[in-house]
Amino acid sequence: MKIAIYIILALSIALLAFNLTNINYEAPFEGNSLIAAICVMACACAAVLLIILLISRKIAEKNKRV
Repeated sequence: MKIAIYIILALSIALLAFNLTNINYEAPFEGNSLIAAICVMACACAAVLLIILLISRKIAEKNKRV
C-alpha cells in the first residue's frame, strides 16, 4: 500500500506540473486555462491528502509499538 501511495503522489505532482504549463498567465480564467487551473488545484489537494495519509500511517505504526 505504501508503494501505491508514493506512485499516486508522484503522478499527482507530475500532472500538477503539466497543468501549470498549460495555464495562460495573461488570461488564467478563460478557456483551457480555467480547466488547467482547476486541475492544478485538484492535484494539489490530492497531493496534500496523500501526504496526510502517509503521516497518519507513520503515527499509527508508532502507536502500535508503544
